[in-house]
Amino acid sequence: MEHVDVAVIGGGQSGLATAHALLRHGLRPVVLEASDRTAGSWPRYYDSLTLFSPARYSSLPGMPFPGTDRDRHPHRDEVVAYLMAYAGRLDAEIRTGRRVICVRRAGPAFEVTLEGGGRLTARAVVAASGTFGRPHRPAWAGLGGFAGQVLHAADYRDPAPFAGRRVVVVGAGNSAVQIAAELAETARVTLATRAPVRFAAQRVLGRDLHFWLTRTGLDAAPLGRLLPRPPAQPVLDDGRHRAALAAGRPERRPLFTGAVGAELVWPDGQREEADAIVLATGYRPDLPYLARLDGALDAEGNPRHREGIATGVPGLAFVGLEWQRSLSSNSLRGVGRDADRVARRLAACLARR
Repeated sequence: MEHVDVAVIGGGQSGLATAHALLRHGLRPVVLEASDRTAGSWPRYYDSLTLFSPARYSSLPGMPFPGTDRDRHPHRDEVVAYLMAYAGRLDAEIRTGRRVICVRRAGPAFEVTLEGGGRLTARAVVAASGTFGRPHRPAWAGLGGFAGQVLHAADYRDPAPFAGRRVVVVGAGNSAVQIAAELAETARVTLATRAPVRFAAQRVLGRDLHFWLTRTGLDAAPLGRLLPRPPAQPVLDDGRHRAALAAGRPERRPLFTGAVGAELVWPDGQREEADAIVLATGYRPDLPYLARLDGALDAEGNPRHREGIATGVPGLAFVGLEWQRSLSSNSLRGVGRDADRVARRLAACLARR
């Protein structure tokens, strides 16, 4: 059976940043990516998606985001191209089309089983597979009986299929507001939320918000360990989405309380037919391959870790989790910091062995 130094599961931004960091700390990673390219979840996001951070704040370690306009907000496809170029420059072995289905202990090492039956062993494992593969679909009363279309934002691409229809978008985050505003140009749309949408200005005192997050150190502050659960982040806005909501395009309502056939029931008792519901309700860590590794996950499938280092499984680590260590942990601009910290601690752990 093949033996490798460190198996990195996932070849998107988290896995690539991890491979870069492991190389710097003297380890030889093998990156196992389930899809056919090293771009993670980005190719599957909705067509109009742009980064919330400008290009100058959207780079992985060792390679600035390309382009002369450093203040622009790159489009999804630019990020895909950037990640693939980054992978091409890494002096690391990256294997695409290698889906990991199980990680187990094999003495002091780990046995990694691939879809199709392939196996390898590794001295250490880094789970960097992100969250996109596990969309969160809340179990709301009555929603299962809704006769219309229900899809998660992970399955949304563009507004064309919804033109002229009655659509309800559920969620109060950046993606929910962006999708609802886009749909409202061609459909009748309600943004349903538990509480009013919280906005944060994209620019403060003439500078992008990310300038101030970086200058103050808040972007990298180790606040994750102080939080019992990741807080909901405000919607970054240059004023357009706030104005759209104020104009009722889309309108905002409190979350519906149930569904009867094709009708949604609103808190005031009103019933209204809807054609589709888009759940922009976030994601959860996508780690099914660790289910048989004792101590890796809690009862809900979430990783047991402290700042990315597994608390109950020596040699196992995580990179790319939301609020893993800081506000920016699962972003292009911040994942490199976490990856370096994890790589440094794994190198020390393996040296002690």
